[in-house]
Amino acid sequence: MSAIRSTNSLNTPHAGLSRSLTLLLATSAGVGVAALYYSQPMLGVLGEDTGASTQALGLVPTLTQLGYALGMLFTAPLGDRHDRRQLILWKVAMLVASLLAAAWAPSVGLLLAASLAMGVAASLAQDIVPAAATLAPEAQRGQVVGTVMTGLLLGILLSRVVSGFTAEHLGWRTMFMAAALATALLGVALWRSLPHFKPTTTLAYGALLGSLLTLWRQHPALRRAMVAQSLLGVGFSAVWSTLAIWLHGAPFHLGAGAAGAFGLAGAAGAVAAPVFGRLADRHGPHAITLLGAGIAAVSFAAMPLAPWLPRELQLWWLAATVLGFDLGFQSALVAHQTLIYSIDPGARSRLNAMLFVSMFSAMALGAALASLLFAHWGWVAVSALATGAALLAAVVRWLPARGAVPQRA
Repeated sequence: MSAIRSTNSLNTPHAGLSRSLTLLLATSAGVGVAALYYSQPMLGVLGEDTGASTQALGLVPTLTQLGYALGMLFTAPLGDRHDRRQLILWKVAMLVASLLAAAWAPSVGLLLAASLAMGVAASLAQDIVPAAATLAPEAQRGQVVGTVMTGLLLGILLSRVVSGFTAEHLGWRTMFMAAALATALLGVALWRSLPHFKPTTTLAYGALLGSLLTLWRQHPALRRAMVAQSLLGVGFSAVWSTLAIWLHGAPFHLGAGAAGAFGLAGAAGAVAAPVFGRLADRHGPHAITLLGAGIAAVSFAAMPLAPWLPRELQLWWLAATVLGFDLGFQSALVAHQTLIYSIDPGARSRLNAMLFVSMFSAMALGAALASLLFAHWGWVAVSALATGAALLAAVVRWLPARGAVPQRA
């Protein structure tokens, strides 16, 4: 393939990345991470078909998310120890197998086991991002990471729409089988196009995991990136986890379908990620993380104003604020990835794993806090939580970190 002729080469960044390979990596990241969200809109159909209890059904997406966290923490660091190409291909095979197992599962118990394996394998998305960063020339790294993250984020935002439609018209098993086929086809393309990667460390597995703590201690810039992005994750998850409930009640009275359509506004924000990646290349990631946190804070703070506007403007205002906070969150994420990849090129898989494990943990906390706040004090309290978290993220980015090498502004 013309996308890459160095299939047998090792880490040839300037010659090893073409536009077609970048798009393949972006698509693969999106399809991989989409496996985490296929089940969510299908739970009602799945329950009717299997007769499973509500509690058992709730474990399906829970185990998938748990598997993803475990995959990021315990397998993503292996990308520094082994050929990252082989790790990606093994996870693709595992994801295909788990999707087929879910499609053919005769009982809820086997479906739950397949869901856990599916989550672990879906962490291949977090192997693809550092692979793209390694292949990209330094001057274009932010743009390339932004493009791949666009694919990943679109996979998250659009997976629910695709799976809900497919399950309603063709059945939930068909959705899993179609996803397995799409993943297998992408796996073949990756096998033909992705170069080999030279390991950057010889640490044994236990020492490799132990080095995560060492990296945390050694690099103030990493700590600041993890804290700032986690704070943004708290606000991002708080809003998305309660937005549909708010829209269902007064004064909007919107159904689940209409509320879900706001995800398209978030998708529009994801498309802009490469733009901020290029800005990070040009002006430095620190400035873009600060800008992203500011955009998110303003958008979170503006959301509660919607009910006070004329009826015909309310939904437009909400769509604009959803686009704004999603854009702010994603631009900061791309810039933070660009920043941490420059800290230690030999530890990119571990650095990426640390950033995402901290962010997903914070997102779980944000969802839990938002549910509590919404139940007692309504949407204004959720908005206050999200706004405050984003402002704290901006403060973390604004204040210089002790011992840190100053970032290019």
